[in-house]
Amino acid sequence: MTGTTQVLKAKIAAVLNKYSILVILIIVFIISSFLNKNFLNITNLTNVLRQNSVVCILAFGETLLIISGLIDLSSGAVLAFSGVLSIAMFKATGNMALAITTGLALGVFFNVISGFLVSVYKTPPFIATLAVTTVARGSVLLFTRGQDIYQIGKFEVFGQGSLGIIPYPVIFMAAMLGITWYLLNHTRFGRSLYAIGGNEEAANASGIKVNATKFACYVINGFLVGLAGIIFMSRVNAGIPNAAAGYEMEALTAAIIGGTSFSGGMGTAAGTLAGAFIVGILNNIMNLLGVNSYLQQIIKGIIIALAVIMDIQAKKRRSRPQG
Repeated sequence: MTGTTQVLKAKIAAVLNKYSILVILIIVFIISSFLNKNFLNITNLTNVLRQNSVVCILAFGETLLIISGLIDLSSGAVLAFSGVLSIAMFKATGNMALAITTGLALGVFFNVISGFLVSVYKTPPFIATLAVTTVARGSVLLFTRGQDIYQIGKFEVFGQGSLGIIPYPVIFMAAMLGITWYLLNHTRFGRSLYAIGGNEEAANASGIKVNATKFACYVINGFLVGLAGIIFMSRVNAGIPNAAAGYEMEALTAAIIGGTSFSGGMGTAAGTLAGAFIVGILNNIMNLLGVNSYLQQIIKGIIIALAVIMDIQAKKRRSRPQG
């Protein structure tokens, strides 16, 4: 009987470990519903979905990068420039396809720079993307002279429209979730990311084109950042050059909480989705409760620190000899 109990406990522990992030998400959701009666309001939940879609899309890009041992600190600034330039192009030409292409291309362009610095010149990703952050934010402010762009017309459909009852941002988020999941689980590229993040030297020795893979990872991230910029500016109904400051930290937090290891080689698209919604729900319930915005920043910082500590402890447990 004792042996059966131990086996059962081990199975329960394994299930909880595998789905722990989902359990945490459910607990956060239930607690939030008790903390404020407006939380379960359909309008509020729809707003959470719309607002969190942008962070989710950014977090998918961060997940790909972190798994391979990389990082992007420029996503907030590049998002702003991509979204603003996309709106400017639409207002200038009235051509929606050209406007969307412009936003996506700009996101890719800045990430090509990051990828080039990291893969060719071996610049640490932290430094490379920090430099790109400064250039991107300065460029969008120079382009707009620090002024917001209003009257965006039909461009608002991407962030405010819906297909039936499903908001377009949620559809885009779901599509990017599917693509990220497929890349990580069913392609050689995805397997290469895990290998590089796990042990770059071993990956190189096994024939993986490490530099080319890192470069491609930044290009994909650029596409996701550009898309997030288009959705964001459409949702707020304006081109705001100072927007999305700190969004890169929201995306990083979502990825880490979702189980993506800062040490590389570990992470899932589904985990990142759950992590992003934990962050989104916490933001929403704090706003509903009227928590001071400065205090919210402190709480977010503590959450980031705790997520990193948990990641470090998990890594120690995995590396500890068994038996």
